[in-house]
Amino acid sequence: MSGIAGWVQWDADLTTQKEVLTAMGETLAHRGPDDSGLWVSRHAGLVHRRLAVVDREGGAQPMVRQRGSAAFVLTYNDELYNAAELRRELASRGHVFHGHSDTEVVLAAYMEWGPDCLQRFNGMYAFGIWNEEEQQLFLARDRVGIKPLFYTQRGSMLLFGSELKALLAHPAVTPEVGLEGLAEIFVTMPMRTPGHGVFRGLRELKPAHYLLYDRRGLRLHQYWTLESQPHPDDFETTVARVRELLRAAVERRLVADVPICALLSGGIDSSTVTVLAIRALQAAGEGEGPLHTYSVHYTGNERYFRPSRFQPNDDNPCIELVTRALGTVHHKVVIDSEELVAGLAAAVRARDLPGMADIDVSLYLLAREIKRQGHTVALSGEAADEVFGGYPWLFDEQALFTAGFPWVRMLELRRRLLNPALAAKISPEEYMAARYREALAEVPRLEGESGAAARRREVMYLNFSRFGGSLLQRKDRMTAANGVEARVPYCDHQLIEYVWNVPWEFKTCDQRAKGLLRRAVQDLLPAEVVTRRKSPYPKTYNPAYLELVRQRLTAVLEDPQSPLHQLINVAEVRRLAAEADSLRLPFWGQLMTGPQLLAYLLQVDIWLRDYGVVIRDV
Repeated sequence: MSGIAGWVQWDADLTTQKEVLTAMGETLAHRGPDDSGLWVSRHAGLVHRRLAVVDREGGAQPMVRQRGSAAFVLTYNDELYNAAELRRELASRGHVFHGHSDTEVVLAAYMEWGPDCLQRFNGMYAFGIWNEEEQQLFLARDRVGIKPLFYTQRGSMLLFGSELKALLAHPAVTPEVGLEGLAEIFVTMPMRTPGHGVFRGLRELKPAHYLLYDRRGLRLHQYWTLESQPHPDDFETTVARVRELLRAAVERRLVADVPICALLSGGIDSSTVTVLAIRALQAAGEGEGPLHTYSVHYTGNERYFRPSRFQPNDDNPCIELVTRALGTVHHKVVIDSEELVAGLAAAVRARDLPGMADIDVSLYLLAREIKRQGHTVALSGEAADEVFGGYPWLFDEQALFTAGFPWVRMLELRRRLLNPALAAKISPEEYMAARYREALAEVPRLEGESGAAARRREVMYLNFSRFGGSLLQRKDRMTAANGVEARVPYCDHQLIEYVWNVPWEFKTCDQRAKGLLRRAVQDLLPAEVVTRRKSPYPKTYNPAYLELVRQRLTAVLEDPQSPLHQLINVAEVRRLAAEADSLRLPFWGQLMTGPQLLAYLLQVDIWLRDYGVVIRDV
C-alpha cells in the first residue's frame, strides 16, 4: 500500500514547485509511513509515500527506467498478484530487474505493452506513469476499484492523488461544494456515485479505467467490464471451479515480507478466507506459527443485543468455533461508546468526507489495533455478498422489484432533513432516479434473459458497482489511515468473471443465500459456520451511544456558528434527535439506523468545519 500524487502543467516550471509537491505527498503519509520520494521535471512532478510490504530496498519510488533516450517514471499504489509470472515473461523479452518488487514489473509491463498491460494485471492498484520524452501522463485504476485515485484539471494543469486531501493541499484547489456535491452528501448516503469527487471540479478515476493526459488534452478509456454469457459448466464442475478460484485468489494475496493477519467475524465469508489462508501457508511451509485473526466488538452488546431479521445473531459463538477449529490467535477489539463518538472526526479525515459514522469508526479503531499488534497486511472477506449474491434484498420480492437502488429507502426522510429551499433545488427523488438510470444503462445484459433472472442480474450489478464500491472505499480509507493494507480475495477479477454468469439456482443451492460458496468449502469449516445466516458488519446496540451522539448533535444545533444550519431543517433534525431511539425504519433502512443518522449529521458538521467547505451556487 502507498500514497501517490502528481502534477502536470504545460505553462509552468514545476522544478520550482517542489515544496507544493512535497506538501501534497505529506497529506498521504499515513498510507506510506515507511518512505517518501519526489521526482520532478519542467512540466511534471510525481510524489510517493510508501508502505513497504515487498522488497523494501528494491521498490523505492518514484521509480525511473530508461529505454534509449526515453525516461519512464512510475508512482504506484499497491499490489500486483501475478508479478512473478509477468516478471518471467518480461525478462524473456529483455527487461532487466534489480529486485523482486512488483513495482518494477508494473513499470516494465507498461514500457513493453503500453495501456494493454492492464489486461495482464491481477491485483489492486492505482498508479501514474510519466513519459518524459512524449510528455504524456498515464493514470490507471484496478478493475474493481479497491485502490482509490482522484484527479482534477484546471486549464493546462492536471493534479492527481490517492485521496482528495492530496488535491486539496494544492493552492489552486479550494474545498468548494455545489448542488451535486450536496446531493452526494445528503441523498445518496452512504453510497457515492462512481466518478464523483463531491468537491467541485474534483473527479474520481472510475474502476477499470485509465486516463491519458498530454498536450492534446485528457482522454478516458474503460479497459474492462463484466460480460454476460451462458454458463458452460454443470453444477459439480461449477463447485469445483469456484473452490479452485477461491484457493488461488487467497494464495496470491499472501505474498508479503511483513506479517499477515485476517479479519474474522465468524461468518462464511471471512471464515473461508481464513481457512484457505492457513492451508496455503502450511502448504508453502510458512505455517509454523498460527495465523492471527481480529474481530470488532462493543461494550454492552452482550446485554443490549437483540436478534432481528436484519441482524439475526451475534458473532461471538461462531468466531470461537472457527478459532478453535483452525487454531488461530484471536484478538477481540472491544470498543466503547465514548470511543465511537470521539472517532467520528478521525473517520471524516480518513475519508475526506462524511461516511458510515460508527461503522467507519469501528473499522478505523480495529485497524489501529492491528497496526499496534505489529501486523501490516490484513485479509478481509469484503465483496463476497456482491460476488455470490448474499444481500437480503435479493430474496425479498418487494425490495427486488421496486424500482431504484434496493438499499436506498427513506428518501422522504432525507428530504425532510434538508433546508426546504435546498431540498427543492436538489430534488432527492429526481437525483436518485437519475443515478439509478445511469447505473442500469451499464448493466451487461444476457440476450434472451427476462423476468426475475434479468432483474436479479440488474440488482447484482448494482450491488457490485455501487453498494460494494462504497464498502471498498470504506475498507481502504479506514485501514490505510492506520498504515494497514487490506487485501480482498473475493475481488479477484477471475473469480468475479466466472461467478457472474453462474445461474441463480446454482448460487442459491441448498436453498441458502451464497449456497454455492458454502458448498465449495463445506468440508473445511464447522457446520454451524457453513450454515450460519448472513449477519452484517456488527454495530453497537448500547443506548449510551445514542445518548452521546444526541447530546453532541443537540450542541451543534444550539451553536449559531455551525455551518450545518444553512443546509438542514433544524426543527426536523431536532425532532429526529428526540425520537431517534424509536424511529421506525423499513427493513432495508436498517442500513442506517436512527443513531447512525444522528452521527452522520455530526460528521457533516465536522467536515464542513474542519475542511473549511465553501458552499457555492446554492
